[in-house]
Amino acid sequence: MKKGRIVSWAMFDFANTAFSVIIVTVVYSKYFTNYVAGGQKWIWGLLVSISMIIAALLSPAMGAIADLSRNRKRFLLFFTLISVICTALMYFVYKGDILYGALLFILANIGFEAGLVFYDAFLPNLTEKKNFGRVSGYGYAAGYLGALIVLLIALSIIPDVSSPIYYDRIRLTFLVASAFFMVFSIPLFLFLSEPKIKSPIKKSLIKEGLKKSFNTFKALFIEKKFPSISKFLISFFLYNDAIITIIVFASIFASNVLHMEYLEIIIFFVIIQSTAILGSFIFGIISDHIGPKKTITITLVIWLFVVVGAALVENAGQFYLIGLLAGLAIGSSQSCSRSLMALLIPKSSEAEYFGFYDGLFGKSSAVIGPLFYGIVADISGERIATLGLGLFFIAGLIILQGVKEPQKVKEK
Repeated sequence: MKKGRIVSWAMFDFANTAFSVIIVTVVYSKYFTNYVAGGQKWIWGLLVSISMIIAALLSPAMGAIADLSRNRKRFLLFFTLISVICTALMYFVYKGDILYGALLFILANIGFEAGLVFYDAFLPNLTEKKNFGRVSGYGYAAGYLGALIVLLIALSIIPDVSSPIYYDRIRLTFLVASAFFMVFSIPLFLFLSEPKIKSPIKKSLIKEGLKKSFNTFKALFIEKKFPSISKFLISFFLYNDAIITIIVFASIFASNVLHMEYLEIIIFFVIIQSTAILGSFIFGIISDHIGPKKTITITLVIWLFVVVGAALVENAGQFYLIGLLAGLAIGSSQSCSRSLMALLIPKSSEAEYFGFYDGLFGKSSAVIGPLFYGIVADISGERIATLGLGLFFIAGLIILQGVKEPQKVKEK
């Protein structure tokens, strides 16, 4: 393994998780829902869904274009800058600025999510197949370490809720997330080289990219040439839907159901990030020994315990215990899913297939879950909505069992 390239690649995970944890999960989600939008949870669910739909539609074609031109870093830089700039501008979102705050979040989340397609597509070129699990785990572990550091910074910035500068400091964390994302993503752009291609296409990239993307979709789901890939994508669509929904609404659940303040919520996510780092390392190594499919199966069972436990908690202490379990599950399930996809995809089509994985199935999976949760939470309460997410995990778990073990897959 070329350690320098892997470190540069993993640093982007270290950088971009600052956006995920501060904006999507912990601070901005609660700030926008309860302060800017006056407690209307369905609006936040709708914003997540809209941004994910757009990112999902963009990703497969953009991935195909990146494969044909081998300009992955250029596309990644473009989407990263969109996310970084819009995140910084969230500092100027005040109470009642629903439209402005919504637009910035949609653009920032599109930048973040679309960029992941090109970032993940570097994985198959970093190391041998036997090491995909642990290298993917290194990336996620670096990401959760970055998130942990950003949360500790936020913890030191945010004062008591009675402070007159309380919301000013809340907004300051958005600037911190933006700066952290920008600075620590630089090593990837400086030191990670593009994969080599014999004859890159220089003309009609958009037309060729769309054509290649359509042909891939037809091969997967109409002609069914790659049954293991198509089954895995459907399984991933279902269980990732629930995972993203939990990430998006965890802070809001803690605030509205358990009446936890920002400082308590940040402590909760510090716990999650700590165990997520451990989970990414441990399950990454386990994945290389028993295979990613079996490892994902274990993590989905853990997720079922998490949603049932979260629906029954009565106080912050119990919620912290659920956080320990959730941290192990989130790091391992996402890391092993990425390594399984890297094992299954045909060579020289990494960005295109990761466009389907991260984009069409990863992002679009986040359309149903958050909207489902927001509507059910407004009608029946957040405990019922949380429990309902277990159905997504069960369905994904069942379909996953039809995926052949990576070492047996010959469709390369």
